[in-house]
Amino acid sequence: MSKILRIMSLVMFAYSAAMLSTPAWAADPVKLRFSWKLKGEYGFFYLGKEKGLYQRNNVDLDLGEGAGAQAALGALVQGNEDVVIVPAIFAISAIQKGMPVKIAAIYQKRTPFAFISKLDHAVTKPSEIEGRSLAVSVGDTATTYLGAFCKANKVDCSKIQQIQLDPQLKIPQFMQGRVDLITIYTNVDLPLIEQRTGMKFAVLDLPNFGLSVPGLAAVVSDRGIAEKPDVLKRFLQATKEAIELTREDPASATAALLQAWSAAPSQELVQQQIVATSATLDTGSEKPIGWISDDLINEALDLISTNGEIGERRPPSDFYTNELLEK
Repeated sequence: MSKILRIMSLVMFAYSAAMLSTPAWAADPVKLRFSWKLKGEYGFFYLGKEKGLYQRNNVDLDLGEGAGAQAALGALVQGNEDVVIVPAIFAISAIQKGMPVKIAAIYQKRTPFAFISKLDHAVTKPSEIEGRSLAVSVGDTATTYLGAFCKANKVDCSKIQQIQLDPQLKIPQFMQGRVDLITIYTNVDLPLIEQRTGMKFAVLDLPNFGLSVPGLAAVVSDRGIAEKPDVLKRFLQATKEAIELTREDPASATAALLQAWSAAPSQELVQQQIVATSATLDTGSEKPIGWISDDLINEALDLISTNGEIGERRPPSDFYTNELLEK
């Protein structure tokens, strides 16, 4: 073999080795931040990642815990995150104040929350809340809109003893009988408190009595929509697939979440949270999972306005986009 042929062979060998050792494409990175610490509510993201649904949609997903909706939204605006998962009502309030973000999907049309009480002093109807004590905390969505709940159910709010408590103290104070009612999320908190106490509780389901607040949502920045709409669209498509797979296989979603959760509660409890969450998520029967309507935004703005002046009301189109959900 001539010297030239040997050199050409070596070049071709090196090129072939490089092609075999390097992927033909690199998935687009997406940084996602939750509004809070790990819980069963987030299980479908971990199942989607473990099963390769995001990779299949050419998305390299990085998941991170949060420390509140406001902090998550702030990180999104600063460009530190690509997507944040927060209660939609917080995003709507922030956008009304001028924050340059949009809701890309609302997965819970109604937040699954309730007031719970002990069975020996059960409160199962709105009228029974009068004369009782209720724990109130900063950032508690249910008690933030207590006035709207009272008005919808002809309850005299002045007859409810509202006791300001740190969120960490609500359950201990409730269990010690120092407060009659606390707010819980029925898909996450209720299974947890029942398991830890070995007790059942009376539940006053708030959405069933008119307090309808949009819940779990994916929020993106205006800049992100402008610069990488295709990446965000593929992320949302993979998330849709993850939600559907979690409904079919909650046990696998539980296992996937537990791998990332170092201080997790029991497997049984986490699976209960995942199953309960799946029951609250949009099914996408008529429109894609997460689809948002003007009516949903307007109802949320009506609710926010019950807590005081919100300034000149923005049009619904300022708050969301469905374009990233369309195929």
